[in-house]
Amino acid sequence: MLNKFILYCLENTIIPILLLLLCLLWGVSSSPFDIAPEWLPTDPVAVDAIPDIGDNQQIVFTEWPGQSPQDIEDQITYPLTSALLGVPGVKSIRSSSIFGMSGIYVIFDDDVEFYWSRSRVLEKINTLPQGMLPKGVLPTLGPDATGLGQIFWYTLEGQDSFGNPTGGWNLQELRTIQDFTVKYALNGVDGVSEVGSIGGYVTSYQVQVDPSAMIAYGVSLPEVVRAVQASNKDVGAKTMEINQVEYLIRGLGRIESLEDLENSIVQVVDDVPIPLSEVANIQLAPMMRRGVLDKDGAEVVGGVVVARYGSNPMEVIHNVKERLEMLSNSLPKKTLSDGTVSQLTVVPFYDRSHLIQETLGTLRTALYLEVLITIVVILLMLSNVQASFVVALMLPLSVLFVFSLMKVWGVEANIVALSGIAIAIGTMVDLGIVFVENVLRHFRLRGDSSVQEVVYGAISE
Repeated sequence: MLNKFILYCLENTIIPILLLLLCLLWGVSSSPFDIAPEWLPTDPVAVDAIPDIGDNQQIVFTEWPGQSPQDIEDQITYPLTSALLGVPGVKSIRSSSIFGMSGIYVIFDDDVEFYWSRSRVLEKINTLPQGMLPKGVLPTLGPDATGLGQIFWYTLEGQDSFGNPTGGWNLQELRTIQDFTVKYALNGVDGVSEVGSIGGYVTSYQVQVDPSAMIAYGVSLPEVVRAVQASNKDVGAKTMEINQVEYLIRGLGRIESLEDLENSIVQVVDDVPIPLSEVANIQLAPMMRRGVLDKDGAEVVGGVVVARYGSNPMEVIHNVKERLEMLSNSLPKKTLSDGTVSQLTVVPFYDRSHLIQETLGTLRTALYLEVLITIVVILLMLSNVQASFVVALMLPLSVLFVFSLMKVWGVEANIVALSGIAIAIGTMVDLGIVFVENVLRHFRLRGDSSVQEVVYGAISE
């Protein structure tokens, strides 16, 4: 069948020419290098600087605030590890128990599909028997990313109109803007799995009870807890019709200020309500933290963008930068005491696209020079312009065709993959030279035969 196809292509030269053009356009559109013309739509292969050689794993996090590592190990890590061992395709499980948190790393066989393994782990977590874990403890699955997913880090800084740092923002303000403005904006970028906030202070309502006042009013600590919980929720009721218009009845109770929490009723004694402010001191204060983000010796607030598994890191970084450019006009600003206007700005301090571009630039130059030198050597050694042209044309076409296959099979273009292509050029040249020399020999032996017969005879041999 192969011989018939070759003979058909030799008799109908328009077929191989069209196939050659198709492979050429397909390879150019899939190439990680910017070589496509403007009129050709592109869908480049995913590009990264280094290959991801980490384990095929899923991470399960479980928080139990205030508990010791030993309690975490005995009541959370060990039972969860035993249950997750039954998940199909699991090769091994590693775990870590620290203060208030458990981390379980479920490692699957290399041939297990990434998102299939996530669904199996979620299925096992959702079907855990009741009472297996402490009350109120819920395991959560980590982001759908790998260890190389951290592609973009940034900080939030106040700057003047010339881009010079001005400050004027405290860490609590910066963390609030990061959590409720910047983070939500970047979470919606295509290819982003997660945006983590780092540094600063997380604002919280803190209720510091007064034991003496509680004893004087006869109030217990569980009553204070119930009062806080009951005061921070809205209640829906039925409807009321007035003048043929239906109105919804709601009880609004969600806490929006310190006064709302202070006026919460803890207990009623002799028809006299006891507000929470009588037995506790309520204030806004930062939550406990166990780490900071430092930049040049100063504490700052920032975030890390994690790319989704299987996404194109270069494209994700480009989308993140576009979103940050759109977001820059909506970030707040304030006027300092000296009259300087401090505009909050997102300042990147780790951008993997620079490393990817440097890697691609180095490999692009190496490929160009290798192909050029190989073409010159072929011209000198074969001493036949037509034969040298055939062998030399095969090199760039083969490289472009490899890019197309990488796109189809989901192979990432990184320093290892592109170096492999450069090394394989020698093998491509050897095969081309052997084939051309075989055709030339048949031309000398069958001078009276047609071109098709000579080429077919050389291929058949």
